[in-house]
Amino acid sequence: MNFKQLWLEGMKDWNGNLPERMSDDAKEESFWEGFIPKKTDALDDYAADIRRELLQFIEPTDDVLEIGPGWGNYTFAAADKASSLVCVDSSRSVLNHLKKDTKRQGHQNIRFIHSKWEDSVPKKQFDVVFGINCYYRMQEIDRALLNMNNSSKRWAIIGLTTGPEKPHLWEIHQELGYKVKFQRRDYIYLTNLLYELGIDVNCKIVNLERIYRYENEEQLLKDNLGVILEANYDRKATEKILRQFVTEENGILLYKHRFKAALLYWRPEEMIFKKN
Repeated sequence: MNFKQLWLEGMKDWNGNLPERMSDDAKEESFWEGFIPKKTDALDDYAADIRRELLQFIEPTDDVLEIGPGWGNYTFAAADKASSLVCVDSSRSVLNHLKKDTKRQGHQNIRFIHSKWEDSVPKKQFDVVFGINCYYRMQEIDRALLNMNNSSKRWAIIGLTTGPEKPHLWEIHQELGYKVKFQRRDYIYLTNLLYELGIDVNCKIVNLERIYRYENEEQLLKDNLGVILEANYDRKATEKILRQFVTEENGILLYKHRFKAALLYWRPEEMIFKKN
């Protein structure tokens, strides 16, 4: 099987088209420019367990490189433990946000590079190279993975959150037969793609939990029924299934979702180059 092709197919929307953000850098930058100011929570709660696992790979003397840091779920924890940290991201908005937080927190050992990772040619190797949930628009995913291998001295680490899907979606799909926008790309694709590239990886599964909070019913329904693909579906039946998984506390609607993350990690192979 061609796992790069499967990865690329998973980038398309449910009509078989590649969304503009996947190929248009300006559209992607516009998204982050609008998203970052709305990010009210400093870090995602669920990231704490991934962070704890990640830090086990980092030593105090390490030079570390992070790919696609986003709003810093792992950035500052890695910088606190490592000797130095370099962050590579294709979004100036993301990097500007992190630079402000870096200055506010007083970190002196972080620097930033504005670049697409798959197009980067690092000038040095790092003890640890990692990226968590940053691969979603990398069309040259094989080159990105090889860059990780070739740039790391001791560990290369890929992190991806994965299923199970929210339970109400499975119930709606199984009981009512409706098509749903389930995830179509997963860590197993990258595991097999790495194997095709000559890299054997280890996999650590981390159990996670996220609690979604909604101030009103409209928010709840929009967030949890908007992924149903049927043009006309039984609203009452789907809402009934959804409500089985919702509780209320002090007027706030709560949806608890248990899912997992996969950490793929490996000792770097000898320098590997992409075959054309």
